[in-house]
Amino acid sequence: MNDTSLSTLVAATRERLDAHVRDIVEWHFNPATGCPFWLEKAAEFDFDPRVDVKGYDDLKLFGHFEDEWLRGGPVRRWVPKGLAGQPLYVFETGGSTGIPKSRINIHDFETDYEVFGDSLSDDTFPPGSDWLMLGPTGPRRLRLAIEHLAQHRDGISFHVDLDPRWVSKLVKKSRWDELDAYKEHVSDQALKIIRAHEISCLFTTPKLLEHLCGKLDIVKAGITGIFCGGTEMNAEFHRFAREELVPGADFIPVYGNTLMGLARGGPFDPVAKDYTITYYPPLPRATFEIVDPDDLDQSVPYGETGRVLLTTLTKEFFMPRFAERDEGERAAPTELYPWDGVSNLRLFSRFAKSVAVGVY
Repeated sequence: MNDTSLSTLVAATRERLDAHVRDIVEWHFNPATGCPFWLEKAAEFDFDPRVDVKGYDDLKLFGHFEDEWLRGGPVRRWVPKGLAGQPLYVFETGGSTGIPKSRINIHDFETDYEVFGDSLSDDTFPPGSDWLMLGPTGPRRLRLAIEHLAQHRDGISFHVDLDPRWVSKLVKKSRWDELDAYKEHVSDQALKIIRAHEISCLFTTPKLLEHLCGKLDIVKAGITGIFCGGTEMNAEFHRFAREELVPGADFIPVYGNTLMGLARGGPFDPVAKDYTITYYPPLPRATFEIVDPDDLDQSVPYGETGRVLLTTLTKEFFMPRFAERDEGERAAPTELYPWDGVSNLRLFSRFAKSVAVGVY
């Protein structure tokens, strides 16, 4: 695709994003459909969101979303009136930067993983096959999301119960023997499932995948598709996984969290053997801006390093311009993903000493 064609595609995508922003802002600030939090917050603004927000750039009027708003309750203040009466889920973040943030959810987690599931290869993630999730469970949405993903592809998901908050405590207190014992405990459960059932698809984290592969050749055991996410999912591990841990399996890096959903890594070119991972957010439901850490209103140039500024735009949850705990290089749009992404995602350097990544 030439530069002119890509520019046209990027412009059309931006027009759709601007229209989506208008719809979402109208929903969350309309007294008939909005949630109590945003309807009350609107009284503090010196602008009218329903009138003055005409597109994505106008989200700067809101300033920056504060994570403290999600730490504690009442959580029902986040339920939009337009969705009242539906069964509610509450999901939490990991709590690595303080009290866990809580997010109300109804169908967003299902939609996010259906979109991801529709992008998977039927050859390596066969419809009707069974899955194993070896990753964080508990109050996060990941367990339910992957179970729904398996069901969306006509499969069944097996799970290993895992508490990453306990692992983080062990890391912080340098209780390495207990950490090793816990790894053995969860990997032994995973091995029993793989040996007892016909598992074709796997989700896990980099550390747990490496530990599991030290005990069993999981590709020979029948696993053909793996998607993997976590703090230590970098280019070095990407190469290690493809070439040494699970050669022959379809290996897909992902970046996801409770507040956003799921971003898939861009296609891997086996000829170029470039293991750099570039994630593109699931537009228009979520966007990334890569910004100057000292000026969160200023995007960095393409290829430069900045902090991830996340915006979530669904009818269930409106979160404008939240400074994530991650950083990376700003990635340019592509034909497949005609919007900004982020490469070499990693923990924000200023948080590196204060966050225990545990099993990630």
